[in-house]
Amino acid sequence: MAAVLDVADLKVAYGGNLALDIPALSLGQGELIGVVGANGAGKSTLVNALLGWSRGNPRVSGRVRLDGADISDLPTHRRVQAGLMLVPEGKLVFGQLTVEENLQTAVSSGRASYSVDDIYNLFPRLAERKTHLGAQLSGGERQMLGIARALRLGPRALLLDEPSIGLAPRLVSMVLQTVRQLVDSGLSVLLVEQNVRAAIEVVDRVILLERGHILAEGTAAAMRDDPRIAEAYLGAHAG
Repeated sequence: MAAVLDVADLKVAYGGNLALDIPALSLGQGELIGVVGANGAGKSTLVNALLGWSRGNPRVSGRVRLDGADISDLPTHRRVQAGLMLVPEGKLVFGQLTVEENLQTAVSSGRASYSVDDIYNLFPRLAERKTHLGAQLSGGERQMLGIARALRLGPRALLLDEPSIGLAPRLVSMVLQTVRQLVDSGLSVLLVEQNVRAAIEVVDRVILLERGHILAEGTAAAMRDDPRIAEAYLGAHAG
């Protein structure tokens, strides 16, 4: 499987404290990887570092390649232009624009992207709410619209940071199943998710982070039976 996103020796340090140390990570074409772990494990630090954005002033080192091109030294906006996009939790929505206007103002940079009609087919709820302002949407609807705006920009790799936070279980399943549908159509997605039970049903591979390090990784089927996942996140007991 060709790597769309390839990471080597990625480190993030705040002062003398190493917050993230990822020796290698690779996201293939049409692959959905779930990054899971407890609060403070380094999940958001990872996706922010991939995009070249961080709170504070950390020291970031390592190599990030997108479609084989080294983007490690590019600023955030240039990484976005290259096709690496992050949908942070509940963000990327203009509150004073309607759903339709939010979608129309997200313009692709020449790469193949999703049309507004494509978006409405993926997210029928947004079609129903297209004349509503972003500020009038529910949390789940805002999450859908944030993903939709990213899709309009023609991503090569999409980073999703906690898309299920604050959503009702029915909406969690709907959003994650739509992400799976996007991946099945060829999109590459790195999904940061605290809801391990929901994520493991749709992802291809799971990476378990702990204190900024990869503690375990493997296929969703294998990781479902890993006691570190089963006991801590799925409520199961190792037999």
